[in-house]
Amino acid sequence: MVFSSNIFLFVFLPAFLGIYFLSPTRWRNAWIVLGSYAFYAWWRLDFLALFVGVTLVNYVVGRRIFAAQAVEAHASARRWMVAGVVADLAVLGYFKYANFGVDSFNLMLTSAGVAPFHLADIVLPIGISFYTFQAVSYVIDVYRRDTPPADNLVDFAAFIALFPQLIAGPVLRYKDLAPQFKHRPLSADLFGEGVARFMQGFIKKVLIADSVAPLVDAGFALEDPTMADAWLTTLAYTVQLYFDFSGYTDMAIGLGLMMGFRFIENFRQPYVSQSITEFWRRWHISLSTWLKDYLYISLGGNRRGKVRTYINLLLTMVLGGLWHGANWTFVVWGAWHGAILAVERMLGVNGSPKGFNPARWAVTFLFVMLGWVAFRAETLGDAGRLYAVMFGAGDLALSPAYAAAISQFNLALLGLGVAVLLLGGLRDRLAAAGAAHPGGHPLVLRWAGALALPIFVAAVLKLSADSYSPFLYFQF
Repeated sequence: MVFSSNIFLFVFLPAFLGIYFLSPTRWRNAWIVLGSYAFYAWWRLDFLALFVGVTLVNYVVGRRIFAAQAVEAHASARRWMVAGVVADLAVLGYFKYANFGVDSFNLMLTSAGVAPFHLADIVLPIGISFYTFQAVSYVIDVYRRDTPPADNLVDFAAFIALFPQLIAGPVLRYKDLAPQFKHRPLSADLFGEGVARFMQGFIKKVLIADSVAPLVDAGFALEDPTMADAWLTTLAYTVQLYFDFSGYTDMAIGLGLMMGFRFIENFRQPYVSQSITEFWRRWHISLSTWLKDYLYISLGGNRRGKVRTYINLLLTMVLGGLWHGANWTFVVWGAWHGAILAVERMLGVNGSPKGFNPARWAVTFLFVMLGWVAFRAETLGDAGRLYAVMFGAGDLALSPAYAAAISQFNLALLGLGVAVLLLGGLRDRLAAAGAAHPGGHPLVLRWAGALALPIFVAAVLKLSADSYSPFLYFQF
């Protein structure tokens, strides 16, 4: 089940919220668990057992770490922490990387003239990258004494299973949500804020991301793209990915608000960044902070000299790239960002600039777009073919094959997406310079509120016509 589906909008969500608000406060966390399990089982019932198993193991590990620390048994606490992290990563590694490992090994065997061996195809459980990362952070935080363990299994299960962010984040941490599981306000104002945020995300996803998607799919499917094809495809994917993923995040945050939760913001106008360092402070914020706190710092961070700092940055981003998917394209994408981060650290680039330098922004945006080519491509060969024509002497006109596969509607929505990004970036920079009200001009907000409902209705009608609208990050 996905947020952008009629079964979710008109059946699951009203039923869940109706029972949630009618339930006594003490039963609401239990209802979150049951509702979230139903939401997850809608995809595949058999993988619900794995999901519950991960929850139980990490709950027990957290309690054992706490018990060991209570009697100053630090070595035992550390062993439990390591066991919990290894168990979580083993689950993630098997389901996400076993096929990738076997395929890579078979490639070496066949190149040496040895017959490959076959491993039964392993289905990737949806959301596994997110809920295992949340479980890992919980175990480490309990070990670091950054948070006490969950008081009861129901609260912890609700944290792991919380359906608004279960499939594609943001990556939440128990220490940030623990107080909200004990007490969270419910009010008409908060619910209204959540509804508005959900509609915003739904519009982003269905009207813009889904309408731009044909430009991307057609461009990456071309056997012989022109230079114009390649650049238009790359720009379209840059727009599609942002509106698709930030749209999901907006919907997740909105659903959380309806239930009384406040989640971390995951995007802050990333395409206005003037360096890759700043980009990662604005893009997928929950993941970038997770990687910093639990991987980069664990590797030594910047505490072991300059060279080791550069290596740690590169390694963190390579592993972050691999987390996105079991493909060498993600490794290259992570290495691309890691190398640029290392160079920027070497040059002393300011990751939080106050002013705006158009040249620095243009270079950063180019770097981001080039990275997205590898991120989206099926193989390194496909990415290389696109890079070659982007910087080659290819035809500057769209190819007949590409022109026939797209429509004026697709191009118009791409233009709308670019305009929204430019206006959002301009507002961000003006607000940073103190030239704009940080919450937006009241008249603009009133117009936005008045237009949101009819645009949302139009998005629902489009969704009904299209029938299915999966999120890009469901595959990661």
